[in-house]
Amino acid sequence: MLNVSPESFVLLPYFAKTVCEPGWKWARREKPLQNFDLFYVWSGEGEVVLNDVAYPVGKGSCFLFRPGDYTSATHHPQKPLVLTYIHFDVDAAVSLVPEPYRVLEETFEFENLLSRYVRLFLVKTFAAEEEARLILKQLMIQLLRQDRDEPVERKASNQLTESIHEVANYIRQHPGIQHRVDDLAARAGLSPRYFSIKFKELIGSSVQTYMIRSRIERAQHLLLHAGMNVTEVADTLGYRDIFFFSRQFKQYTGKSPSEIR
Repeated sequence: MLNVSPESFVLLPYFAKTVCEPGWKWARREKPLQNFDLFYVWSGEGEVVLNDVAYPVGKGSCFLFRPGDYTSATHHPQKPLVLTYIHFDVDAAVSLVPEPYRVLEETFEFENLLSRYVRLFLVKTFAAEEEARLILKQLMIQLLRQDRDEPVERKASNQLTESIHEVANYIRQHPGIQHRVDDLAARAGLSPRYFSIKFKELIGSSVQTYMIRSRIERAQHLLLHAGMNVTEVADTLGYRDIFFFSRQFKQYTGKSPSEIR
C-alpha cells in the first residue's frame, strides 16, 4: 500500500481493543469480508482460520484480512485473547498489499500506533480522522517492512554494524572521557576481544587510535573556535600532562597546539 496516499484510507466505525470473553468465538459467516481488517493479538492463545487455513495465534500474531476473505476464530477460555481490530477501506487502486499473516517479534512501536489509533476516537481529538489515516499508512508500512525482512544472518550483521557505529559515535561525542575498551564492548553487547576486532574492521582503525583521533579533532575545534588556550583545552579533554598533549597533538596534525591557535 505504498502507492496509496493517507487520504485514500476510508475509516470505518468498527475498531477497538478488547478482552474477549471466555466463551467468545468468531463464527464464519456466509458472506466474505467486505473491507480490510487489521487484526492484532496482544496476549492470550487461540486459533484463527483464514480461507480454510488454520493459524495458531498468540502475542504478536497479526493478520491483514482483505475483502473477499472468509474468517473465523476461537480461543482458550483460560487464556482469553486480547486483541485490536481496525476495519477500513481504500478508495484507490492498491498495490504492495501486506501479507495476510505474520508474527511480529518487535511489537513496541506497532502496539503504540494501534493504541494511538483507538485513543484518537475515545475523546473528541482535534483532527482525529486525519491523524488516524496517517497511522494506518504507518501501520501498513511496518507490515510491508516485516514482510520484506532480511534473512536472520544479514539482520544480525546489520545489528552488529549499527552497534559498532553507535559506539564510535559515542566516543566522538565524549572525547574527554578516558574510555575503557571493556566498557565500550559492554555497550555494544560484545566481548572486548571480538569488539576490538570488529571495530577495526568496520571503522578502519583500532579503538585506541580512534579515541585519540577523536580527542585531537575536538582539540583542534576548541583551539580554533572556542577561544580556549592550550592549557584549557588539554584539561577539558582529560590530559593531565600538557607536554604529552602537545606531543600527541603534533603527531596527529603535524603542528603544535600553539601553532593551530
